[in-house]
Amino acid sequence: MITPRAQGFAMPAEWAPHSRCWLAWPCRPELWGERMAAARKAYAEVARTIVQYEPVTMIARPELAAEASLHCSQGISVLPLEHDDSWTRDTAPTFVLDRTGALAGVDWRYNGYGERAPAFDHDARLAEAICARLEVPRFAAPIVFEGGAVHVDGEGTALVCAASALDPKRNPGLGRDQIEGVLADYLGVAQVIWLEHGFEGDVTGGHIDNVACFVRPGVVMVLTCRDAADGNFAGFQDNLARLRGGRDAAGRELQVIEVEQPAPRSRPDGRRLTTSYINFYLANGAVLVPMFDDPMDDAAYDAISAAFPDRYALQIDASDLVYGGGGIHCITQQQPAPA
Repeated sequence: MITPRAQGFAMPAEWAPHSRCWLAWPCRPELWGERMAAARKAYAEVARTIVQYEPVTMIARPELAAEASLHCSQGISVLPLEHDDSWTRDTAPTFVLDRTGALAGVDWRYNGYGERAPAFDHDARLAEAICARLEVPRFAAPIVFEGGAVHVDGEGTALVCAASALDPKRNPGLGRDQIEGVLADYLGVAQVIWLEHGFEGDVTGGHIDNVACFVRPGVVMVLTCRDAADGNFAGFQDNLARLRGGRDAAGRELQVIEVEQPAPRSRPDGRRLTTSYINFYLANGAVLVPMFDDPMDDAAYDAISAAFPDRYALQIDASDLVYGGGGIHCITQQQPAPA
């Protein structure tokens, strides 16, 4: 099997220049229910904000393409394409570049977050369809995985949350060594830093993009919790300790930036919403920072804007997005620009 690494491909860091951002128009009524209109308004706001900094393509079911076009600005391309859900971070390709700047896409096996999603046949083929549309090589990965399950520093280090990567409904029988081997072959990763805990109630089973990310090589940002009675407290304390004790592929100790979570918020049925400030998006020259009408919004904005002093920080209300199970990072997938 020819792997991306064998052909010189690796995943660049998210702060590297982008040539495009991919989103997908909300379409699953059983997910959004009466909040569908609010979700579409929120997606359109994110897309209209990003397009000020980089090109945007909005995927939409063919019967919804005209509606998506009406909601989005003229600068946003709408691509009619069948899909089941609206989380391109996980269903679009994870893009990689080679040393010449050539683009390719990694197509992870997708089974609806360990069969948590009711239907995912179209989403399981979405990465292949996008690679074909772009006319770039597609590398079919041998594991069930999603783009939101990994974050890289662009220099060989990856953050991965064990809760999702080792989910027995995703990859039964596989252990850390096997997952690390695939990430090495498909993303060019030399060192994996494992965190054990995702955000409480995360519908993905525990994605890294809700709990920790790289800010630059050697520097990570992590969501924290000070309330010992909170369901996230013990897990977040463990994550923090692992990051403080971790080293990257270059052997560096990690500088850790802590961002306190907002107050818990729940759906009417009592399930916790995944309100994470770590779920931000880095556009060319900007960072889209989630806010939740919470007293911690300003502190999170200050921490994230300070971490990216060369980018214009914009607060985006993510309250409607999290009702579907994700945030700003979850609904976006960056396509890196040639180096």
